[in-house]
Amino acid sequence: MFKFIKRLFKNKNEDSKSFRVDMAKHLSGRAIKYCTERNPDDGSDTVIGHSGSLSIKDDDFIVLSSADIVFRCKITELRAWELMSNDGAMLTGPDMTQGGKERTIMVYYTYYIK
Repeated sequence: MFKFIKRLFKNKNEDSKSFRVDMAKHLSGRAIKYCTERNPDDGSDTVIGHSGSLSIKDDDFIVLSSADIVFRCKITELRAWELMSNDGAMLTGPDMTQGGKERTIMVYYTYYIK
């Protein structure tokens, strides 16, 4: 019964831990076509990997692309939202693969036609 009520009244505060955990769980398991990194200086995007997946390991959110971990962040520090087109998501947070540097990654989903 509690899960039903929780689905009805989702947390909408993007700064709360529960929202970040829920969003990470929502994105986890998705296959991605490619991912890009947003350059904070000029706003340009650079492709950093092709084909991969989004997953959760312990307390970390991982973007695996081109057979390498291109982004790894603690779930409680991850700011994530889906694109309006629902074709992908933006992920922002301190990346543990680059020593805690704040990065913004854009991932685009792979769609399978059944």
